[in-house]
Amino acid sequence: MTERPDSIPVRDVLWRFAPMIYGPTVLFALGEGAVIPLIPVIAAQLGADVPTAALVAAALVVGQLCGNIPAGWAVARIGERLTMAFAGILSLGGVVALAFAPTLGVFAAAVFLIGFCAAAFGLARHSFMTTRVPLAFRARALSLLGGTFRLGMFIGPFVAAALLALFGDEHATIWFFAGCLVATILLVLFGPDPESALEPAASATRAPVRDESLSEDTGEPITASLRVAPGADGARAGVFRTLWHYRGVLSRLGVAAASLAGVRSARQVVLPLWGVSIGLDAQTIALVVGISGAIDFALFYASGQVMDRFGRLWAALPAMLLMGAGFIALSFTHDTAQAAMWFAMFAGVLGVGNGLSSGILLTLGADVAPKADPAPFLGSWRTLTDAGGAVSPLLVSAIAAASTLAIATGVMGVIGLLGAAAFARWVPRFIPRARP
Repeated sequence: MTERPDSIPVRDVLWRFAPMIYGPTVLFALGEGAVIPLIPVIAAQLGADVPTAALVAAALVVGQLCGNIPAGWAVARIGERLTMAFAGILSLGGVVALAFAPTLGVFAAAVFLIGFCAAAFGLARHSFMTTRVPLAFRARALSLLGGTFRLGMFIGPFVAAALLALFGDEHATIWFFAGCLVATILLVLFGPDPESALEPAASATRAPVRDESLSEDTGEPITASLRVAPGADGARAGVFRTLWHYRGVLSRLGVAAASLAGVRSARQVVLPLWGVSIGLDAQTIALVVGISGAIDFALFYASGQVMDRFGRLWAALPAMLLMGAGFIALSFTHDTAQAAMWFAMFAGVLGVGNGLSSGILLTLGADVAPKADPAPFLGSWRTLTDAGGAVSPLLVSAIAAASTLAIATGVMGVIGLLGAAAFARWVPRFIPRARP
């Protein structure tokens, strides 16, 4: 008889199935992280100018946006394991197309396909955690999942640099990604299957579904449903039916989550641009951004500890306040005598804020998803948050072109503070604290 997960200690759940739970994410992120920095370089070799190369690189994000809802459908129909296996095979085809692309159009289509499949990997594990991991340590498990992705994306560029030094050819990183995908497919198909070994957690399957759209907006936590949620009768819920049913939480808490994704994404764009704007050399900029990323990575598990012990708001609110205030403060330092010092300091502040937000979007999505069949909802949730991350760099570019980079940075800070207010308003409503 299979032991129920709510009776298994957290160390057993996380470590017994760690290779299968976290391994595919690490391998995929490691290969993707090695290839991403070289996508514009290879696109330029195929004849793209700078704007076109940037557009080709953006196809990865567009593919992920487009892949979330189909991934939710696939996970709901065939399960996490088969979804990841098919996504790995499709990604492998995309990587081969990257290596042998005869034209820029084929290369861009391959980048799009890889982003499309990346959505399946992310959503499959998100759905697994939602249904199998007990609520008592859900945030820590999801923060660790987010940390494994960050680990791969953090190490990937260093692997790419080593491969370039060794082989002198950008295509070496593509074949490294292919090797990671082969290992991922083999691990998914032939490793122990945590989806069948672990039954759905009792705290997940029996948790009441909150339907906020039918209750008066009093600001008090909603703890019971007034009508049956899609899929509660055992039938599979359609993606669009689920989307409409949970339109209230998506338009409120989901928009707050999208603002967090946007502020995170803006950090990756603003910091390098700010360093260039104040006249720093590339080595100094890379060092500052790298230290900020290291701080971010070092704090990923702390976020899960805070959320599990004190509640989701205690991680979301400080993270948004830090990043919002950091952007606003940085926007006033551009023309000061100590601009480089302020740049380094606020890059660290943004790294702390981003690190404290690790796993928040995954955890909030898991908390409000329908427990019996979360995949369709999570597809919509991840599409919304990914859209926030995709729009943010475009907003920074547009505002900077129309005015200055300092104003664009300040605007992102204001969005961060507004997002903090939205979290303070909606997290207590949709995710009430569990009573001991």
